[in-house]
Order: sequence, then structure tokens, then C-alpha cells
Amino acid sequence: MTIQRRLTGFPRRCKAPLRGPRPPMTLRYAIWSFLSGTLGILAIFEITSLVGQPLLIGSFGASAVLLFGATESPLAQPRNLVGGHLVSATVAVIVVALFGSTPLTIAFGVGLAIFAMNLTHTTHPPGGATALIGVQGAVGPGFILVPVLAGALILLVTALFTNNVVYHRRYPRHWL
Repeated sequence: MTIQRRLTGFPRRCKAPLRGPRPPMTLRYAIWSFLSGTLGILAIFEITSLVGQPLLIGSFGASAVLLFGATESPLAQPRNLVGGHLVSATVAVIVVALFGSTPLTIAFGVGLAIFAMNLTHTTHPPGGATALIGVQGAVGPGFILVPVLAGALILLVTALFTNNVVYHRRYPRHWL
């Protein structure tokens, strides 16, 4: 198919219903999401103060949305949470080591992280932000363990507790 035919059909391919299906949302679920997300981020801050190492990066806020607000999502499961952040952090370290930190390498790092997460079946959307943060900050290999692995594990432990202590939630749906 030629590019001209693809472009001609583009508006038709963008057609979609105005509204899509929405699963029911209860006030109880929303309140528990709020409390759990708050606890998850506070846990990272508390452990940061205990160990004296900064463990919080912006992408963990997006991970909290998935872990505490969309617990059933495949993208929120432990393999995706931990694997997606680790794969993306590793990509960031490699990109910085090979090419440095420029607008082009930041964009390349995000694209490469998406590619690597897709290939490893660890897609976790906040991983893209982890790669961006890593390349933009010109990080070294230590970034993979601290803050990325440490922070992701803190969020995972928090999600395991908060999503299983109440009867209306269950997490994870699967480990791998």
C-alpha cells in the first residue's frame, strides 16, 4: 500500500465512537485508590529518609495510578511494573553512555525503551518516563538500582499490602 493511499484513508481510520465503554467505578474503589496511592508515595519518602538516598522519580507517580487506580490492568502487574522500569532504566544508561544527553538522545531513549519493553513483554507506560528522566539526567549505572529498582519494589510491596487488605481488591492478577 502506498503512502498516498494510507494518507487518503487516514481520516477514516481515526473514526471512533464519541464514548467508549467504562467499567463501573465505586466511591469505595476511588477512596481506596486515593489512600493507597498516597501511602505508596509516602513509603518511598519514608524509606528515602531512612537510607539517605533519593528514591523517588516522577515516573513512580504514574506507576501509582496503575497500581492503585487500575489494579486489574495487565500494565500494572508485577512483571510489567518492575521489568518495565528496569528495562527502561537500562536503556537510559546505555543511551547516555553511548550518545550523551541531548534532545535527540532523550527522544531516542524513550522510543528505544518502548521497543525493548514490547520485546520483553514488560510494557509499563511509566517506563517511558523513567527512560526520559534517565537520559535527561545523564545517569550512570547506579540509576538502575537506586532509585529505579528500589522505588519500584517499594511500590510493589505497598500495592501487595493495600490491594489485598480489603475485600474488594485483589493484586496481582499474575506474577509473570
